[in-house]
Amino acid sequence: MTTVSVFGGTGFLGRRLVRRLAGEGASVRVAVRSPERARNVLPDPDHVQVLRADVRDPASVAAAVAGADAVVNAVSAYVEKAGVSFESVHVQGARTLAQEAFAAGVARLVLVSGIGADPESASPYIRARGRGELAARQAFPGATVVRPGAMFGPGDALFGALADIVRLSPVVPLIGGGRTRVQPVYVEDVAEAIARVLAERGSAGQTYELAGPGAYTLRELVGFVLRLRGADSDDRRLEILDLAGLAANAQQPARLLSGGEQQRLALARALATEPEVLFLDEPTSSLDPGSVAIIEDMVKSIHAGGTKVLFVTHDIGQARRLADEVLFIHRGQVVEHTPVARFFDNPDSRPAQDYLAGRIVR
Repeated sequence: MTTVSVFGGTGFLGRRLVRRLAGEGASVRVAVRSPERARNVLPDPDHVQVLRADVRDPASVAAAVAGADAVVNAVSAYVEKAGVSFESVHVQGARTLAQEAFAAGVARLVLVSGIGADPESASPYIRARGRGELAARQAFPGATVVRPGAMFGPGDALFGALADIVRLSPVVPLIGGGRTRVQPVYVEDVAEAIARVLAERGSAGQTYELAGPGAYTLRELVGFVLRLRGADSDDRRLEILDLAGLAANAQQPARLLSGGEQQRLALARALATEPEVLFLDEPTSSLDPGSVAIIEDMVKSIHAGGTKVLFVTHDIGQARRLADEVLFIHRGQVVEHTPVARFFDNPDSRPAQDYLAGRIVR
């Protein structure tokens, strides 16, 4: 039976590779910093063993690769934080693992890098990936490098992250104007490719770039997510802009809108997310009467559609026009929570009585 040590075996790609190798009959060692987490995310077949190891600790790496036929380095750090840097994980860690695997007489080493890895890149992450490839091959000349593109699948950091942004934010940032191109690849296909690489002796020393069949701009990917959520139809956009009184400005850059128009656009963006709760803090402050009227009509429409609206205002007339309930806050505490008619006709608290009478509230 083949024994494979997989470092980073609980990650997005790693855990799928572990399942595939175990399913094919290999004896798999999952080498991770947190064995407790591994037991929660991995299956528990007879062929999987979980070991505590850290690519920054040579002794733990040596123990995890001893007696293995093959080793896969699927460790990844996308963000630097205390004690974890691109240099320590992707360069020094890759070198340490390759050195220990070579010293242990391991037959095959696969390093999972990233598409576009370049030791001369201006990007710290991409540069570290490129330097890590060089370090691994210096220590283990027959190492195979696999460079997947942006991977997608359940729980991914690509479409999943975009979907969360679309769901939670009225604005979707488009890095580089949305023109950045990616070629997403299905994570299960990457796991299968690595399994095939391990089974094919002729793949030793090779570099494989793995990408899906289509290349897309970031703008196109965001549009795809929006369409899945039903928020990207022209009719829906025009409906929301018309509600905001901005249908005639549909092709106009937002920076050229007036202050009142920009405020209405911000509310329209929030409306597009179909929120369950909408918090508005003085949304009509310092606006012209026309914009105030339009925003109040939008708020009524949003509320009629089932959204709970929390509207902060110091305008008594506005509260009368819009509110069903009133929460009166004084010195940071809610001193009154009552239906709107009762609040204006017979307020319970002294601060509310003073406020409605036009007296200074102390």
